[in-house]
Amino acid sequence: MTSDFFFFIVVGFCAQIVDGALGMAFGVLSTTSLLAFGVPVANASAMTHVAEMFTTAASGLSHAYHRNVDWRLVARLAPAGMIGGAIGAYLLANIDGKVIAPFVSAYLIAIGLVILYKAFRPPPKRDVRDWIVPPVGFCGGVLDAIGGGGWGPIVTSSLVSRGHDLKRVIGSTNFTEFAVTLTISLTFMLTLGWSELNSAIGLIIGGVIAAPFGAILVKRLPVRPLMVAVSMIIIGTSAIRLL
Repeated sequence: MTSDFFFFIVVGFCAQIVDGALGMAFGVLSTTSLLAFGVPVANASAMTHVAEMFTTAASGLSHAYHRNVDWRLVARLAPAGMIGGAIGAYLLANIDGKVIAPFVSAYLIAIGLVILYKAFRPPPKRDVRDWIVPPVGFCGGVLDAIGGGGWGPIVTSSLVSRGHDLKRVIGSTNFTEFAVTLTISLTFMLTLGWSELNSAIGLIIGGVIAAPFGAILVKRLPVRPLMVAVSMIIIGTSAIRLL
C-alpha cells in the first residue's frame, strides 16, 4: 500500500460524493488527478472509466433504491449515450482530445449560468419525451470519453436547464452512466489494451465506499441550493480547464 494508492482512494471517495449528490464530477476530478500524476490523456480517461464501471453501478443502484430514477428517461438516454461513448473512446485513442477541450469548457460555463439563473426562476417541468434527450445523451457520451469526464455536467446540466426535475435527472443520469461507462471502457480496452490497474483500483475502492452517501444526500437536500451548487461546480471546474 503506497501513499499514491491511498491518495487515489481519497480522490475516488471525494469525487463520488460530489458525483452522487450532484450528478456530475467523478470523471473530471479523477482524470485531473491522474493527469497531475503524469498519466497520458487517453490512459487517464481509460483508467477513470474502468473505475466508473464500479462506482456508477453502486451509485445507480443506490439512486434506484431511494427512488430517484425515472426509468423512461433512462430508456431514452442509455442507447444514445452508449453509441456516443463508443465513438468518443475510439476517437480519443486516435486523436488528441485537447483540441476540443476549450469548446467543451465554454459550453459548460454557459450551461452553468443558465442553471444558476433558473435556480431562482424555475421553469415548468417538462415531460421526459422532450426531443433533446437522445441528442444530449449522444453528445454527453462522446465528450465524456474524449474528456475523461463530462457525462454528468453535459447531460445533467442540459436536461435541468430544459426544465426536467433536478433530483430525477441526477438519479437517472447516475444510473444510465453505468451502461455508458461500460461501453467506453470496453472500447478503450479494445483500442489501447490494458496493463496499469493500480490507479483504477484506488478510485474504485474510494468511489464504491462513497456511492450510497451521494444518493442519500440528493434525496434530502432542497432543490434550489442543489441547483446553485451544481452551477457553481460546472462554472468553476470549466473555467479552470478553459484558462
